Amino acid sequence: MILYIIRHADADYEKDTITSVGRPKAEALARRMKLCGLDRIYCSPLGRAQETMKYTAKLLNIQPETEEWTRELPDVFLENTEWGSMNAWDLPAEVLLADNPSPTSPDWSELPVLKHLRLKEKFARLGENSDRFLRKLGYAREGVRYRCLRQNEEKIAVFCHGGFGMAWIAHLLNLPLRIAWAGFSLAPTSVTTISFKPTLETWVVPRCLALGDTSHLYESGLK
Repeated sequence: MILYIIRHADADYEKDTITSVGRPKAEALARRMKLCGLDRIYCSPLGRAQETMKYTAKLLNIQPETEEWTRELPDVFLENTEWGSMNAWDLPAEVLLADNPSPTSPDWSELPVLKHLRLKEKFARLGENSDRFLRKLGYAREGVRYRCLRQNEEKIAVFCHGGFGMAWIAHLLNLPLRIAWAGFSLAPTSVTTISFKPTLETWVVPRCLALGDTSHLYESGLK
């Protein structure tokens, strides 16, 4: 199975839709995803993701399915910090990594500016939802790997959001959340490609083939 994690196009957050700048980018994305040969499309319930997704669903004539759990992460907005008001994933990288955590640090969620957000609890809930979703597709998580329950050669796109998308990728690749937020970024309409190709007959460890790719924008003269 190939999983494409796609961030929505440039957004009008107040109206929860995409902007006039975002629409041609969503169209370019649709043309790119047609070349990928998608089998299924899933989407966040939020308007900006739904509007982005519609171009691809229409072009490929695929009936999309809404997945409630893929909406943007709730209750992680920081008010009036010394860096301004922002979502936790938008904090400067030097702040997110202020105590120089190692990739396996068990206290990655304990940075003072983040501690009250209960990120570890929310990240665990995201992981549980991801595991339920992937089990339906034939992959049962056991520890840091997935047991193949059945053969799945499908190509699947999930249209979602920047903060959520990077957090989901962190779960799939077994990365501490704030290291993922500090070290990577997902641009509007970017495509992250995760392979679920078995390394052995029974097991899969997801591998990232491309992260935050926006080559379709260059091809269309939009970048």
